[in-house]
Amino acid sequence: MKIAFITDPIQHLDPGHDTSVAIMEAAQHQGHEIWVGGIQDLSVVNSQAWGNLQPVQLHPVELIDDHWQAQPHWFQVGPPEFVCLQDFAAVWMRKDPPVTTAYLYATYCLDYIEPRSTLVINSPQGLRQANEKMYALQFPGVIPKTIVSQNKAQIRQFVQGEGQAVLKPLGGKAGEGILFLQAGDRNLNSMIEISTDRGTLPVMIQEYLPAAKDGDKRIILLDGEPIGAVNRIPTGDEFRGNMATGGRVAMTDINDRDRQICAQLAPTLRRDGLFFVGIDVIGGYLTEVNVTSPTGIREIDRLSHQRLGDRIIHWLTTTRQEIP
Repeated sequence: MKIAFITDPIQHLDPGHDTSVAIMEAAQHQGHEIWVGGIQDLSVVNSQAWGNLQPVQLHPVELIDDHWQAQPHWFQVGPPEFVCLQDFAAVWMRKDPPVTTAYLYATYCLDYIEPRSTLVINSPQGLRQANEKMYALQFPGVIPKTIVSQNKAQIRQFVQGEGQAVLKPLGGKAGEGILFLQAGDRNLNSMIEISTDRGTLPVMIQEYLPAAKDGDKRIILLDGEPIGAVNRIPTGDEFRGNMATGGRVAMTDINDRDRQICAQLAPTLRRDGLFFVGIDVIGGYLTEVNVTSPTGIREIDRLSHQRLGDRIIHWLTTTRQEIP
């Protein structure tokens, strides 16, 4: 199979951390062709999606002393070619957020891939409708108390009622802009004003879950099924467990509550073409649904000595065989 990956520039990826690289390595190991490009390389010609992509060869990372070790020159790319994306078995849309205007336009280009010939992961339409913060609101039985508002009085009322809360920008990533709010804080008004751009942008406010100190569990779902998990634990005075903010990772299991949450999400994820998803669970509550470029595979593999990329590519191969 030929498989395309639409990512950030490959030279900016971290081979020991990025899930995109783990999936590429697994595809290469199973004998498939790997091509890479960015959202700026996409075009529509004669009502078909095309890309100015490069073939790539990877030197896989190795697990040495419980750490992934990459060669200094861990990838080699060939000259770019203007290729029709319909000639690929699959196209992975793995550009990191934020979801900008350019990102949205790229999903419109990907709409012009014939789904009967090429599987796009995740679905362009699904990516557009699945804001990673708000998508979870469809499942009120498994999320913490949550509001979305730009109204200062409403936000203050929520914080005062809960005593403590967490504010999240709707377009944030990797923990950026997440704030801990506390009733009586003399800076509360200012934090709300800054985060909502003085009442012009809605934000998400969730009750603070004390279990957050024990970790923020990232669960990877493949076609609605949980295949692995990692716990991200805050360090020092930081209340966020995101790896990008310094959270340490630890092994964890997928318990009955996690499976219950995944089972509730699965039909909706499949309906929306969201095949590869990372959900965040704190204290048994779903807090986010990550669909753009969910990560965690490298950490899960390192801690549990798995190769989830192989499982993902096996699923992809099987799925492709089932497409008429």
